[in-house]
Amino acid sequence: MNIKSQIAERNELCNSIRKIIVERLMLDIPVDFISNDQPLVGRGLELDSIDSLEISVAVNMEMDITITDNSSDIFSSVNRMADFIENERAKVCA
Repeated sequence: MNIKSQIAERNELCNSIRKIIVERLMLDIPVDFISNDQPLVGRGLELDSIDSLEISVAVNMEMDITITDNSSDIFSSVNRMADFIENERAKVCA
């Protein structure tokens, strides 16, 4: 796979994650409002543990990836979530 296709896949994954966040949490913001490096918890989008749980369920349903309590630090940003999802997918393919 070449670098352009890797970048395109990564962008698509990040867009999917942002879309999940906006739709599942019924946020009244455009998907593009959330940047890939923006903090999601705390000062960023100010998500809380209930929001994180809702996102976890959505990711599991839509991407077949399980987020456990041990991996809850992935909610620090969209990029961090994308890294986690890519790593989990790589484990399945290995």
